[in-house]
Amino acid sequence: MKPSFNRRILFDALILGVIGAAAAQLFGWLLHFCTKFFLGTLAQYQSPGLPNEGGTLVEHIGPHGLWLIPLVTTLGGLISGFIIFKWAPEAEGHGTDTVVAAFHKKAGLIRTRVPIVKMIASAITIGSGGSAGREGPIALIASGFGSVYSRWLKRSEKEQRMLILIGMSAGLAAVFRSPVGSAIFAVEVLYSGIEFEAGALIYALLSSVVAYAISGAFIGWRPLFELPEQIQVLHFSLYGLFIVLGVICGLLSAVLPTLFYDARTFFSKIPIPNYYKPAIGGLGVGLIALVLPQVLGGGYGWLQMAINGQLALGLLIALAFAKMIAFILTISSGGSGGVFAPTLYVGGIVGALVAYVFNQPPAGFIIVGMAALFAGAARVPIAALLMVPEMTGGYQILVPAALAVSLSYLLQTTLTSGFKHKSLYEAQVPFREDSDAHKKEYLNLAFQLLTAHKGIIPDTVENLDLVSLFRSKMPIGIPKGKRIAVIKVEAQSNYAHQLYRKKYFTATDEDQVEMVAMIRNGKPFIPTQDTHMRPADILILLVDENLFQILNQDAQTT
Repeated sequence: MKPSFNRRILFDALILGVIGAAAAQLFGWLLHFCTKFFLGTLAQYQSPGLPNEGGTLVEHIGPHGLWLIPLVTTLGGLISGFIIFKWAPEAEGHGTDTVVAAFHKKAGLIRTRVPIVKMIASAITIGSGGSAGREGPIALIASGFGSVYSRWLKRSEKEQRMLILIGMSAGLAAVFRSPVGSAIFAVEVLYSGIEFEAGALIYALLSSVVAYAISGAFIGWRPLFELPEQIQVLHFSLYGLFIVLGVICGLLSAVLPTLFYDARTFFSKIPIPNYYKPAIGGLGVGLIALVLPQVLGGGYGWLQMAINGQLALGLLIALAFAKMIAFILTISSGGSGGVFAPTLYVGGIVGALVAYVFNQPPAGFIIVGMAALFAGAARVPIAALLMVPEMTGGYQILVPAALAVSLSYLLQTTLTSGFKHKSLYEAQVPFREDSDAHKKEYLNLAFQLLTAHKGIIPDTVENLDLVSLFRSKMPIGIPKGKRIAVIKVEAQSNYAHQLYRKKYFTATDEDQVEMVAMIRNGKPFIPTQDTHMRPADILILLVDENLFQILNQDAQTT
C-alpha cells in the first residue's frame, strides 16, 4: 500500500472510533429507554442487570405476574417488523451477516437508512423482551456509518470495504469493552476458514481502542462480568473436564446453525406479510417467558448470577434448551438482534452444567463454555478466545479456554462439512480467494502477469498461486496440458457467442476451456451470465492444448 493510503486510513480509523463510540452510546440509551418502557412500564417486569453496567442482580415481577409479557413481546415484534420491512428489509435478523455480505458482495455498500432503522428496530426488539443481543445491531449500525462516511468522502471500493470493518470493530469495542477481541472479530468473521482480512487489522485495532477509550470515560473501564477469586488458579487435573466441555460445545455448535436457518425457512414459508412474522416469534418467546422469564433480552444478568453460583441445577438444564429456542424464534422470524449474546448465554449455561455435574465452582467453566460455543457456531475461534476474557476479566483461563475453543471449532468444522448451513453467519466465505472483494485484485495481478509475458506461459507449475508468484517474480506456469490464451473478440466471433451462451463462458466440454476474466477498456473484471460481449473485448481463457487451433480460427491469439 502507498504511504498516503496508510495515512488516510489511519485518520479514518480515528474518526470512526469516535463515531463508533457515539453510536454505541446512542444505541445503549435507546435500548435502556425501550426496555424501561416495554418491560418496565407495560409488563411491569425487570430482569437482573449487570452491576458493572449500573444494574442489580434482582428480578422484579409486578402485581400482574408474568401474564403481560407475551403481549409486550408480541407488540415489540410487530412494531419492529413493520419498521424493518417498511424501510430497510436488509436490517432484519442479526445484522453481522449483513455486514459480511456487504463486504463480499456489495463493495462495502450499506444504505444510509440501514443503521438508523437497525438501531430503532433492535432497541424495540430487545427492549420488549426479544431474546437477542447487542452485537449484531451495533456491528451493522457502526459499519453502516462507516459506509456512509466512505461515500461522503468518495472513497474507493477497496477503502469502503475496509471502513465498514473499521466501523464495526469500534462499535463492538464500545459495547463489549473488548478492544482487541473486537478488532479480531471484525477481520475474522468474514471467513469460515482459518483466514483473516489482515490488511484491515491494524486500522480496526486503532478504531476499537479509540472507541473503547471514549466509551470508558462515560461508562467505566471494568469488564462486563465480575468473577470470583477462586478461578485464578486452575489445576491441570481439571483439563479433562475442559476437554469434555469443548466436545459438548462442538457438538452443539454444529447443530445450532441448522436449527437456526431451518427455523428461518419455516417462517419464510408462512403465507402472511413479512412484517407480521417477528410478532409470531415474539409471541413464542413471551409464552416461554411465562415459565422461564430468564430467556428475555440478552440475559447477561442471569449469566452473572450463574457465575456467582446462584442458579439451581434444574433451572440450568431448562435454560440451556429454552434460551436456544427463544433466540431462534426471535431472530429467525425477522426480529432485529444479535446472536452473540444468546450464544454466549447458552455456552455459559452448558459450562455451568459441566461444573455442577463434576462438583466444581462454575465461574471458570462458564467463561470457557461461552467462548467455546460461540467459537464453533460462528467460526471465529481467535476472536472468541480474546473477546470473552476481555468481557469477563478472566485472562487466567486463557489456556483451558484455548483447549476447549480449539476442540469445539475443529469438531464443528468436521461435522458440518456436508451441511448446507455451516455457521451462524451464512454470508461467510471459506477463504480470501472465494470473496468477490479479492477476485478483482487477483485478476489485476493475472492481467499484469499475462501482459508482461506477452504470450503463452509454459506449463512448469502445477498449482498456480498468482499472488505469491507475482511477489516473488518467479516464472509462472499452468496445469499440465493447459494453455492461457488472450483472445480479442471480433464483431462476428462465432466462438465468442458460443462462450457467451454458456454460464461463466464455459465451452460444451468444460475440460477444454474455462473463462478466467474479461478485459474491457483496459480494466479486468469477472463476467456473469448477463455480461454482453462487445467488439474489442479481451477474453483470458485457460484452454486445452487441442482446442488452441480452433480458437485461432475465430480470434486473434497471442
